[in-house]
Amino acid sequence: MQAISVQQPWAFAIAMGGKTVSNQSLPTAYRGPILIYASMRVDLGACDSPLIQAAGWNPGDPLATIGAVIAVAHLDDVCSSSVLDGTCDCGPWAEPEAHHWRLTEVKPLPRPIVALGRPGLWEPKPTLVTEVRTMLAPVTPR
Repeated sequence: MQAISVQQPWAFAIAMGGKTVSNQSLPTAYRGPILIYASMRVDLGACDSPLIQAAGWNPGDPLATIGAVIAVAHLDDVCSSSVLDGTCDCGPWAEPEAHHWRLTEVKPLPRPIVALGRPGLWEPKPTLVTEVRTMLAPVTPR
């Protein structure tokens, strides 16, 4: 499992399931589960964006925290068409001239897990992965 650091409020929009594309400067060969880590940086200019507002941005929501894993998604594909020839159909969240990491099966965590992240794509510690899996495990009735 890998993790990706995303600035708020973009991480919130991913966790809420509205933002299905993460705009990145580089492509990746990785496909599979990916932790969404809300980095310590906030894109203040984006907080008033119509897309962010439509995603339900609420700075008081626990998913709006920084410095924590807030969701798990599946990285299905990377679209590089925007970078290569300027064409792409990745939707309103896709920025021109970026690689569009397509995210599916997004699951917000019931509560953020504070952790130390890194820029870009990174490998989380096994204890963090275990904590996330435990948090998302189905509860069996007694």
